[in-house]
Amino acid sequence: MKTLCLLRHAKSSWDDPALDDFDRPLTKRGRKAAALIGALMAERGWLPDLALVSPARRARDTWERVSSAFAAPVETRFEPAIYMAAPEDILALLRALPDAPRSVILVGHNPGLEQCAALLAGPGSDQRALARMTEKFPTAALARFDVTTLAADDAALTDFVRPRDLASEPPS
Repeated sequence: MKTLCLLRHAKSSWDDPALDDFDRPLTKRGRKAAALIGALMAERGWLPDLALVSPARRARDTWERVSSAFAAPVETRFEPAIYMAAPEDILALLRALPDAPRSVILVGHNPGLEQCAALLAGPGSDQRALARMTEKFPTAALARFDVTTLAADDAALTDFVRPRDLASEPPS
């Protein structure tokens, strides 16, 4: 793997207290944010070869909205181990992948996703992106890494994109 994107699921609804956490849907804001991230990824050519997605509804729905912006389908695997995973579990899942996919996206949950991103970000990281990522890793935020290995501090964070950054950009 040469590129890794870590995407936190988009904003989900707490409106139905009877609904299990696993089954919570996206809010209107979450659906819009996921579509913005997908459009950005397509525009910049950040198209993954493989998507590893938590099977929780909010993560599946996020990935559906993101990937709908792509011209071609992406191989997608729904991985139960991602749901509420610790950072070490996320890294173990990524390390177990074959070398074939050059670009991987993982759609998951905090706090594990944010902690995993912080573990990976090494000295070659873009300092502005790193500062924004360590400040807060909000819903539908995307951290993009150039990967040498999946060891701690051995990937370079190249980009950190939040939906609010995209919504405030003037149209091009």
